[in-house]
Amino acid sequence: MAKKTEVRNTGSPMHQFPWESSVLLQKGLRALGLPDSDNTLPVPGTSDACSELSVRGLPSVQERIETYMKELELFNAVFDLVGAETGTDQGRSDLVVRHILDSLAPWKDIAASLFATVRPKPLTHYSPKVPESGYVVADAGSGAGFPGIPLAIVFPSVHFVLVERMSKRCAFLENCAAILGLQNVSVCNSEIEKAPEAFCDLAVFRAFRPLEHKIICSLFRMVSAGGFLAAWKAKKDKITEEMNGVRTDISGWVSMPVTVPFLEHEERHLVLIASAASPNPLQQESC
Repeated sequence: MAKKTEVRNTGSPMHQFPWESSVLLQKGLRALGLPDSDNTLPVPGTSDACSELSVRGLPSVQERIETYMKELELFNAVFDLVGAETGTDQGRSDLVVRHILDSLAPWKDIAASLFATVRPKPLTHYSPKVPESGYVVADAGSGAGFPGIPLAIVFPSVHFVLVERMSKRCAFLENCAAILGLQNVSVCNSEIEKAPEAFCDLAVFRAFRPLEHKIICSLFRMVSAGGFLAAWKAKKDKITEEMNGVRTDISGWVSMPVTVPFLEHEERHLVLIASAASPNPLQQESC
């Protein structure tokens, strides 16, 4: 299995951010367009109130993320959660920008991706826990909880399953979910290829090594036939090269540019991928 690791070295000099971490978090969340108070996003083409996606307001999101950061700082050295030195000002700033804001930057695209899913069969395994919105998202190789925990904070009506192979990290994730009051989070202690089948609408992941046949098949195994993979990626030319390598495993893909606050100089994309067997293929781009 190609395990997921948090990015520890970008290959470029450490970027100095203009404010301390608390200010970066506040300004960054506002720049991402989160609502000032709890709100809903209606599913396009519907008028049913049950077809809305709940979104937490900025104050509540910030409060929970600040608590999450304290847990990361407390346990990082023990569990080797992230590469950022969370005990230093620069490390906390890196944690905010390169992990938390990076995880949340495509939150509107993630919502749109869920709206686009088509579920031909009921989800397996986690079906009893499907929330009111009806959506289940897997965070594949969750590690320290990125992007799953920040997204679960923003989307309380979506159930997030954090799939992580290391037991000690699973204990950390379960503790975070309890402390943050995230009833929409479960933790699955498993390697990706051994996780339950077809239990989610969308599988999200950051910091995987380049996709190849075995990895992408393991990821698609978790996803409902009409669902997608959503990958946090960097440069577009590298993405095209990577997708060409798995062209027989997918029916199409879409690469959406993402702006991470305070990292505007770095190229970021969210890549949405449909399987070759999907009844809901993506037509905008193909390999």
